[in-house]
Amino acid sequence: MIEVLDAPSRQAERATARPRIIAVVNQKGGVGKTTTAINLAAALAACGKKTLVIDLDPQGNASTGVGIPASKRAIGVYDVLIGEAALHDAAMPTETPGFHIIPSTMDLSGAEIELVGMPRRERRLADALDASIGAGALDYAYILIDCPPSLGLLTLNALTVADGALAPLQAEFLALEGLSHLKRTIDLVSERLNRRLALEGIVLTMMDRRMRLAEAVAADVRSHFGDIVYKAEIPRNVRVSEAPSHGKPVLLYDLQCSGSRAYLKLAREFLRREKILPPKGQSGMGQAA
Repeated sequence: MIEVLDAPSRQAERATARPRIIAVVNQKGGVGKTTTAINLAAALAACGKKTLVIDLDPQGNASTGVGIPASKRAIGVYDVLIGEAALHDAAMPTETPGFHIIPSTMDLSGAEIELVGMPRRERRLADALDASIGAGALDYAYILIDCPPSLGLLTLNALTVADGALAPLQAEFLALEGLSHLKRTIDLVSERLNRRLALEGIVLTMMDRRMRLAEAVAADVRSHFGDIVYKAEIPRNVRVSEAPSHGKPVLLYDLQCSGSRAYLKLAREFLRREKILPPKGQSGMGQAA
């Protein structure tokens, strides 16, 4: 009798739970965006935080990088966006316990054009997420969205649903200029579409402290953006580069390498920051999990 009476209240509690949603975004390609999305997700899962990655990049590198070949992607994020599949039904487990992914498929390549004529075109992902939460079908602590390297409708869908944005940044010439443009875009989306949204973190990737340019750029970024730049830096590391070709996050491919240690350090710093974020409704940032 107790189990029967308690079940509805537990179901209601699940239905109201909302994961923290982070858009991993940079309009410039080749900066370690997808690598950061899948390896941060794996590291968060290793820290006991069940995490979902949404592969919103038509290239599908995040899906391939965790060992989901195109032939196994029966349902993908495209089906979710056009309303033909529920978001939770598209999630697939990976080899890493506690780490699931909604894969990208070939159909996503034409989604930017299709979305133009759809109602609530910039809120398709948000609506799908709300429906799955309302059904009590999501039990993730975090959702990381791997955005395309552009600022089109797919990225806009990610920024409209996200609680915050995380920008991987390669320490190279003109890095600050691109980041400043991204910050303006995020501020505009926050003003017009999603009050929760803020640029919450910048991660320096492919760092090589032996290069003076990398040192100088890192110093400029930290000086300009202050505390939102993570102390953890991702080094240029061969094992990190090799891992996607084996369909594994670097933590599964080589736990002892410098890249794995860096992503674990990033995950711990990420979680420490989450504990001091103010609740929703008190600022533009989201609630800590």
